Amino acid sequence: MEGLQDAGPAQAATALLEAYEDLKPQDLAEAIHGLSPKRRAEVADALDDETLADVLEELPDDDRLEILTHLVAERAADVLEVMQPDDATDLLADLPAATQEELLQLMEPDEAADLRRLLTYDENTAGGLMTTEPVVLGPDASIAEALALVRREELHPAIASLVYVTRPPHETPTGRLLGSVHIQRLLREAPHQPVGSVLDDLDPVTPQASLGEVTRALATYNLVALPVVDAEGRLVGSVTVDDVLDHILPDDWREERGEENGLTEVADV
Repeated sequence: MEGLQDAGPAQAATALLEAYEDLKPQDLAEAIHGLSPKRRAEVADALDDETLADVLEELPDDDRLEILTHLVAERAADVLEVMQPDDATDLLADLPAATQEELLQLMEPDEAADLRRLLTYDENTAGGLMTTEPVVLGPDASIAEALALVRREELHPAIASLVYVTRPPHETPTGRLLGSVHIQRLLREAPHQPVGSVLDDLDPVTPQASLGEVTRALATYNLVALPVVDAEGRLVGSVTVDDVLDHILPDDWREERGEENGLTEVADV
């Protein structure tokens, strides 16, 4: 990647992205982490909102805060809307209260409402760990409908692994949680069957459940996702194993992985 030192910002950022265009978001994040702050900002400006959101979810806290505060407020709000709600909440929580409110005001009301709700929970509880956008259906929906939903490319694998069945409404906070169905069970049943007829027995946790409680529940029952319900039994979110790992691994685990892969060598590009 010769010549990037002397190239203008737009040209350099474009050349860097072309060099890494086949990388997964996790690996692109590691490459960006190894750049200087100035070059990180240039690359962030060159990325589309969806890709930047994916990358921010994989960067260390300091890097993503640096990038977000570099963006103009309107774009920062757009990127936060695309991010997973739990990751967007973690990022917002690191900002001054005035900046938080400014960005929330710029977001779509429904998206902002979800993040405001998540900001009320401690980060080391189920409420602070959960996403507010799990896959939810009513009991009369067919297995074919459920499989069509979890097949969507934009869904993270852990979120797609479990379909939650509730009474209306089917957006969090939903009606009462009736149960859940793992994707493996869906694949074994007839497509025309209603999902309400094949529910698994899975104990939910409350938003106040500690990180330790959530971790033990996932490990005990070999789960990759866990429903979170309020006092009325309504589904308010889902905790996935990747979010738990983010909180129990050392704070610098992303930096250590980047060093092992040799991706931090582009720091002076």
